[in-house]
Parts: sequence; C-alpha cells; structure tokens
Amino acid sequence: MTAREKEYRVDYLARVEGEGALYIKLRGREVVDVKFRIFEPPRLFEALLVGRMYYDAPDITARICGICPVAYQMSSVHAFERLFGITIDPSVRSLRRLYYCGEWIESHMLHAFLLHAPDFLGYDDAIKMAKKHPKVVKNALKVKKLGNDIVSLLGGREIHPVAACVGGFYHTPSKRELMDLRERLVENIETVGNLLEWVADLEFPAFEQDYEFVSLRHPDEYPMNEGRIVSNKGLDIPVDQYEDFFAEEQVPHSNALHSYIIGRGSYMVGPLSRINLNYDKLHDGTKEMLKRIGFKTPCRNPFKSIIARVAETYYAFEEALRIIDEYVEPSSPRVEPRVRAGRGCGCTEAPRGILYHRYDVDGEGRILSAKIVPPTAQNQKRIEEDLRALAPEIVRLPRSQAVWRFEQAVRNYDPCISCATHFLRLEIEEE
Repeated sequence: MTAREKEYRVDYLARVEGEGALYIKLRGREVVDVKFRIFEPPRLFEALLVGRMYYDAPDITARICGICPVAYQMSSVHAFERLFGITIDPSVRSLRRLYYCGEWIESHMLHAFLLHAPDFLGYDDAIKMAKKHPKVVKNALKVKKLGNDIVSLLGGREIHPVAACVGGFYHTPSKRELMDLRERLVENIETVGNLLEWVADLEFPAFEQDYEFVSLRHPDEYPMNEGRIVSNKGLDIPVDQYEDFFAEEQVPHSNALHSYIIGRGSYMVGPLSRINLNYDKLHDGTKEMLKRIGFKTPCRNPFKSIIARVAETYYAFEEALRIIDEYVEPSSPRVEPRVRAGRGCGCTEAPRGILYHRYDVDGEGRILSAKIVPPTAQNQKRIEEDLRALAPEIVRLPRSQAVWRFEQAVRNYDPCISCATHFLRLEIEEE
C-alpha cells in the first residue's frame, strides 16, 4: 500500500436492520467505484406466494418485516381489491389509515431516536445517548409504544398482525376502544412536538443533491394507502402503470435488485420525498410545527430526513385523532370478494417509502405470479450515489470520523435490509 492508499473496514454497519457490505475505491480524490455488497441470502417471498390463495398473501407478506408489516399487508390487500373491484366501507377505509398511523409512529420513533439520532451526537448507540439525554429516549419509547398499541388493537398483535384482509378487517374495534387510544394521543402529542424541536436543533452536514423525489399523491389527503405515483420531475401515473416507468436490475454485488426510473436513473422514496411532494396535505398543526422549527420545502438534504420522520409522526397523531373523532362503527367489518382471474397492482406508503405489489391470479384466486418492490430496494441506487458524492470530502476526515459519516449517510434512508434482502461491511480503498 502506497502513501496515497487508504483502506477503511467496518465489518457490519450497526443500527440498521439486516446485513451487508460497502466498497468504496478512490484515486486521489476521484471516486472510482462505490458498491453495496449485499450478502444477506434471498428470502424468496415472491416464490413462496405462487400456488397460494389470494387471501393468504396479506398474512404471508406481513412476515417480510417485523417493523413495517402493515405496509406489506396493505399493498397486498389493495392489489387484490383493485382486481376484484371491491369498494370498502368508508369507516373501514378510515381504520386502515389509523392502522397506518400506528405503523408510522412506531417505525419513525424507532429509527429517529434509537438508530439515527446517535449519529448526530457522536454516540455509538441509543443506550449511551440515553445517559446524556434520558428524557428524549424515554419519551421516544413512550410514543413508539403508543404506535405499537394502535397496530395491536387494529391488527390483533403488534408484530406481524393478522386482522387485515382483502375486503376489510376480520374484526373492527368499537368506538369505546378507540376513545381509550384518543386519551393517550392527546396526552402525548405535545411530547412529539418537543421531540420534533429537539431533532431540528441537531447539526446537519451541508449536503444537497438534485434528487428525483417519488411518492404517492392523493387529491384530498396526505398519502398512506392510496394515490397516484408522482415525482418532482413530472412523473404522474396510476399505480397499475408502475412497471411501465420503473424497472429493476440485478447487480453482481447485491442479492437485492436495484430500482431505477426508465430513461432517468435513481430516485428517492420515503418521508423526505413524501413531505416535499405533499406538504400542502399536512394538517395545520404539523405545518405550524414545521414553520416554528424553520423547516422549508423543497428540502434536498438527506440528513434532514430525521426531521421529516418526526414531522410525519406529529401528522400521524393529528390524523389518528381526526379518525377517532369521526369514526362510526361499520355495519360489517369486511366485504366478501367476488374472485376473478387477472392482474392486480397495489402501492402504499411504507414508513420508508412506496411499496409496490403485483399479483396474477387464476379464476379461483390462486396466485400464479407475484412481484414485490420494497422501498429499500428502490433507494439502494440513490444511496450509492450519495456515498459517491460524499466520498471526496469524507475521506479527508480522520479515519474514525470518515467511517462514521459514511454510516450516517446510509442511515439517512432507514434501510430495512431484510425487506430488500440485504447490509453493511464497509471497505474504502484509495490508490
């Protein structure tokens, strides 16, 4: 190794879900190569679904992730409901948004305060951070628990819930059960506001890129379960045209496919994309909080995704309160599907971004093929490009700081590696 050569290694990236590796090679300050070496074995869920009945899919796909199972259920459910022409009860539709609120709350709190915030303060983990900031960590865990309880009430249990189904829910809660949640939401919304102000005061690296932000957009509400797929660069398509505009490619260094927009390249999904594309659909309270902390759109700094996550948590509290106040118990929790052969596509907003499902079924409802595109797989190409742009400056830092900043840049995206099948051993080589 010459005097100009450096090598950085991190066997496993901490504070992400899953395993893999990263390779960065430079000559002087020129970045020669950036690769995610995703070595987590493929989990083959799409193959597992073939031959199963349509009603098995929501429960099977929920097992893909213990952090965002609601997203997998809902994308699956919407795909079949589109195919079968099902119109659900408005109260059931509202409950699905409440279900999603619960998942956003628990997932965003987990990432923002236990996985990502330590990066900004120089701590190895949230346990060490809690020694200096015990109230912050305690409050984040308290809020996360409320999100888990919402999922548990609507889904039957916190992890891999089972109550959602094609046509609605197997069981719906009473108004009284929801009112018990309402009291806790009211008690804790100020806490979420305080947490939002706390993350806004973190020190953010000066880094921006010309991202193509992609998310759902709905004419009447901040997107969760429904909407068209849009971007800040002119994309505006219905969900069933997803595969006409988006594609995946196999790369040698990854067990997960890399997504890209055909003819354009990488893009970003997730809370920063959603808030950039749907700021006008936030509730007034969330807008006021963002104004108070000085957050403005468009925001092109991926390190500020932590602000977007906590802002969406505040929105989820406001939306949950609205749903509970307006809730009328449905006459029936579900609509019986009229099964037919064909193709159904669904796309919902997982905490980490859009999650696309497509199924082909026969006349009995048996699954002939399945395609699932997780948000982390969609962000992988964009993450590599962020690292490529950051590398010339980062490698000028002392070794420990350089490694830290690379890891932080990856965690901006809250990667769920097992969902995409995949993370992170780090090697940086300079020539």
